[in-house]
Amino acid sequence: MNVIETSGLGERYPLNQTAVTWPSTVPQSGPEGSQRSGGCLRRWRVCNVAGESVRRKGFGRRRCRRSLVAQYSSSSEMRRASAARLRQPGQSLRRSGLILGAGAIMIILAAALHGVFGNTDSFPVPGKATLAGLSLRQRIVVIARSQVGYGTEPSSSYCNKFSAYWDAGTAGCPSGERAEEWCADFAAWAWQEAGVHFTYGYGLGEINGAAVSFYEWGVANGEWHPAMSGYVAAPGDVAVYGLTLGADPSAVHVAVVTGDAPGQRGPDVVNGDGDRTGFSVVETETGQVRADTGPGDSTLAGYVSPP
Repeated sequence: MNVIETSGLGERYPLNQTAVTWPSTVPQSGPEGSQRSGGCLRRWRVCNVAGESVRRKGFGRRRCRRSLVAQYSSSSEMRRASAARLRQPGQSLRRSGLILGAGAIMIILAAALHGVFGNTDSFPVPGKATLAGLSLRQRIVVIARSQVGYGTEPSSSYCNKFSAYWDAGTAGCPSGERAEEWCADFAAWAWQEAGVHFTYGYGLGEINGAAVSFYEWGVANGEWHPAMSGYVAAPGDVAVYGLTLGADPSAVHVAVVTGDAPGQRGPDVVNGDGDRTGFSVVETETGQVRADTGPGDSTLAGYVSPP
C-alpha cells in the first residue's frame, strides 16, 4: 500500500489521506473545532480526502476544515477545477450577453411590428355579437366610441387608418396608412361600418374627406338640420362646425354625435382628428359648441342625420 509519512508523528497513512497541520498562530476566528490557547492552535488533526475527521491516538474525533487536497482526489482534478473557476466569469458574461441579446431582439421585433401595423389593430371594430340587436344609430355610436384613444402614426403627422380605408389622402406613411386631415373620413367610416348607405367620392352629393361634404350630402338628401332650427340632435348624427356658405362652401370640422342632453349648448361627440388630448387623435367632448380648430369661426352650424 502506498503511504506517506507525517513529519513528527512517526505514523503512516494511506495515500488517500493526508495530514494537515494548522499554523502555530491563527486569527481569533480560527478554524471551527480547533482548541486555542493564547491564540495558538494546540492540536493538529488529520483529514481524509473526503474532509472527514479520523481518529488519532489519545484524541477524540475532531471536525476538519476541507482543504484543496480534501476536495479533489488528484492533481488533474485540481487543474480541471481551477480551469472551471477561470471559465466561470466568462460563462457568466456569456449568459448575460445572451440575455441582453434576446431582450434587444424582442425590442427590435416589437418596434418592427409596430412599424408595420402601427396602432391600427389596437382599436378593432366591435364584432357582430356586440352590434347585434342595436339600432343603426346605436351602432354608429358604439363603433365611433370604440376608436377613442386612437392616434396617428407618427404622432405628429396626419397618417391615419380612416383615410387609408377610403384610399384617400397622400401615400408615404411609414405604416402603410394615408395622410390628410381626417375628421370627415372618420365620421364617414363610422357610418359605413354601421351600415349607412352613401357614396364616398368627389361628385355632387357625395361624402369625402372634406368636412363640408357632409353638409352638401345632407342638403341633397333632406337630412340637414341647422343648429338654430330647434332640431334636437340624436345619437349617430354628424355635427358640422364652422360652416361658410357661398359659391365655394366650406366647413372646418365634423364630429359624431353621441348625445345631446337638455340644457347643453352643444352635443356630446366623438371627434376624429381631434387635438385637445393629442396632435391628431380620436377623443370625446361633452357639450361641444365649438370645435378646437384654431383661429376662425368653428361654431356649431347644424347636424346631418343618417337616412
